Amino acid sequence: MRLPDFIRTTTFRWAFGVAGAFVLCTLLLFAFVYWQTAAYMTSSYDNLLSGEMRLIAADTPARRLERIEFRLRDDPRRIRIAALFGADGHRVAGNMESLPAALPPDVPTNAAVVRLDGQNRERQHVRLVVHPLPDGNVLALGRNNEEIEEIAEIVGRALALGLLPAFLLAIVIGMVLSLRALERLSDVNRRIQRIVAGDLRERLPARGSDDPFDQLAVSVNRMLGDIEALIHEIAGVGNDIAHDLRTPLTRVRVKLERGRAHAKTLGDLQTVTDQAIAGLDQALAIVTALLRIAEIEHSRRLERFSEVALAPLLREVGDFYEPIAEDKQVTLRVDADEAATVHGDRDLLFEAVANLVDNALKFTPTGGHVELSLLRRDDETVIRVSDSGPGIAEAEREAVTKRFYRSDKSRCTPGLGLGLSLVAAVVNLHGFRFTIRGCPGCTAEIVCPRGN
Repeated sequence: MRLPDFIRTTTFRWAFGVAGAFVLCTLLLFAFVYWQTAAYMTSSYDNLLSGEMRLIAADTPARRLERIEFRLRDDPRRIRIAALFGADGHRVAGNMESLPAALPPDVPTNAAVVRLDGQNRERQHVRLVVHPLPDGNVLALGRNNEEIEEIAEIVGRALALGLLPAFLLAIVIGMVLSLRALERLSDVNRRIQRIVAGDLRERLPARGSDDPFDQLAVSVNRMLGDIEALIHEIAGVGNDIAHDLRTPLTRVRVKLERGRAHAKTLGDLQTVTDQAIAGLDQALAIVTALLRIAEIEHSRRLERFSEVALAPLLREVGDFYEPIAEDKQVTLRVDADEAATVHGDRDLLFEAVANLVDNALKFTPTGGHVELSLLRRDDETVIRVSDSGPGIAEAEREAVTKRFYRSDKSRCTPGLGLGLSLVAAVVNLHGFRFTIRGCPGCTAEIVCPRGN
């Protein structure tokens, strides 16, 4: 038979386990209390019986009989036993029919005796002590120990009346909590099924109570939001790749068709071939740049991290672009006197800084200037590339780091639209910050926080 779902939940099992542990601990506690109480009462009975036995045994025979009679007469609850037996075992006085066999002398012992009250006989369980007298008689004193049994009954009733309802209440609470958890999990599962089916706008329910379920739902919803954004970005990137590859490939195809139709000499065919190769190189450059960005974003280069001195790196970038700046008649100035180091990949950092300088030179008009500098600011190391070009409008500063984005100002400028995407990927890999500001003029900064 299949058990109900709530019984198979962890919540119910924990509730049942805790209730069982509570019952066990309570039983042990009550057993200890009963044992201690019974031991205390038995010890009190023994001391009382032993004291009375010494007093009566020390009296004369006549006084012994008086004391036995007085002891039995002053017993409204009928709990006392006292008797005197002869050497042959016959009862001389008292309310005990016969002396139990094999009782150790002067040692209080549990025994079953027959109590005599006139013509009535009653079997009782008593605490009994016997003492042989010098004249051969045997004195026996006892006390009914049914009070201890009554205590056991009281403890049992207390357990039945208190512990059982508490246990049942714990089970009911476990059922309620389990059903609530099952209801919430069922809702979560339904939403997850919709997400798996492709509805990325679906989110897990959160009640605002800040319980573990809510904290988990908030974290998962944040993750789903990031996944949705990434999927939309991937879809957009796919469209951009198709668009940017279609243009050079279409040009290659058109040029080859025209060359086949109109080329009349070997020189014409070579010209067409060169143009086709240039178009294919552009397509390959796009693919290579995308693979490069993917490699960086997937952090496959972390094992190559080491301490990198930034000043020599910036001077090397300046030396590399100095001839290009001279050809374009743009002043390139490098200010890298700070002795700063960061933990990172030198090749990737070189590539990121080179892309920033390349962009600056590309958009700076003839006669302008580009400055590459290394400075300290509020315990941070800053790599700054500034230029006197048209700059980037504030509304476009976030978009320019996306793949294939090209502003209206750069439509006629050669390029793939991937340079700043690569820079952003390198900066994110290193845990740095990348900022762009200024229009006109542009200042791009790679900020390395303290500790890098």
